[in-house]
Amino acid sequence: MFDLKTPKQPSEDAIIVTNVSKHFRIPHEKKTKLFEHVAGTLKGTTSTYEEFWAVKDVSFTVKRGETLGIIGENGSGKSTLLKIIAGVYAPDSGTVKVNGRIAPFLELGVGFNPELTAEDNVRLYGAIMGMSKKQMEDKFEEIFEFAELSRFRNMKLKNFSSWMYAPSCK
Repeated sequence: MFDLKTPKQPSEDAIIVTNVSKHFRIPHEKKTKLFEHVAGTLKGTTSTYEEFWAVKDVSFTVKRGETLGIIGENGSGKSTLLKIIAGVYAPDSGTVKVNGRIAPFLELGVGFNPELTAEDNVRLYGAIMGMSKKQMEDKFEEIFEFAELSRFRNMKLKNFSSWMYAPSCK
């Protein structure tokens, strides 16, 4: 009589990256003024570019509860890959699937207001991430314990030393 379907279980895969590639065109000469572009077009000289593949055919899966860290030399595509996963950049080819919510740390200190206290910044960042007041309060003490910054919770961030911005790097 009733067709009761079993609810789907949430995927165990939090992030699925399949054959992702991203390239940029790097100009050989720097033209900063509109006049330089127009003059080049009128002369028939076009800008030449170098194709730079920041990420090429990358695939991996991150399971729920795992943490992803990407290491490599400068210019090897670490930030580009993270920006693709976060949705800041679209890949030229391949697919990215994110099941749930992610919080990429693309730059240390991004999103923090130096004029606010650590407590105020934690609450603000929680709101930006879409957390409810209850969710934020439930995690509040855990955040300060993890960061080892409980003593400094009422200090403005502009007075923090660099290790306080990245406490796990001590």
